Amino acid sequence: MPMRKRHFYRLLPLASLLLAACTIPVSKGPATSPTSPQWRQHEQQLQQLGQFETRGAFAYLSDKQKVYARFFWQQTSPERYRLLLTNPLGSTELELVVQPGVTQLTDNQGKRYVSDDPQEMIQKLTGMSIPLESLRQWILGLPGDTSDFTLDDKYRLKKLTYQQNGVTWVVDYQEYNTQVTPSLPSRLELNQDGQRIKLKMDSWTIK
Repeated sequence: MPMRKRHFYRLLPLASLLLAACTIPVSKGPATSPTSPQWRQHEQQLQQLGQFETRGAFAYLSDKQKVYARFFWQQTSPERYRLLLTNPLGSTELELVVQPGVTQLTDNQGKRYVSDDPQEMIQKLTGMSIPLESLRQWILGLPGDTSDFTLDDKYRLKKLTYQQNGVTWVVDYQEYNTQVTPSLPSRLELNQDGQRIKLKMDSWTIK
């Protein structure tokens, strides 16, 4: 019996240490908040990308229509860009050229339309609601005019919510291309009241 008691008492300190170890808080690492210096640095790098090109797959899905196409986005300055949608055979379905104060859209029949509001023009002619002014920021991984966003563990955009004129867009960043610097989105999805826009960027060219 005495031997058993001594053995029992020897185990007590070890058990106490194990219990104490279980209660030690585990560090979760640095906070990936929008005010973190790592995000600010990444954001500044993205904002400096004045000229770039990206191409890949585009899908617009709603109750009324489903559109699948290849896309090419060419940004030549913060206010000048070109969006090209082509079908699987490579024929142009839509070409949009945006410059300050004027937008020109060419459809698959070669007919041209001019407006000062690219988003409204696309919606009227195609039925697709595409938030172009915001998309040119979102496609780079920038939040644009919203402060409602979260970051992933690499201090890149993970999800954002944008509201304007009673319309709410939710953007999910699903994958990033780490072969370019700074890393840029390679897959993202936009959702708005039953409408979905899916973009898969196959390549990026930064100029």
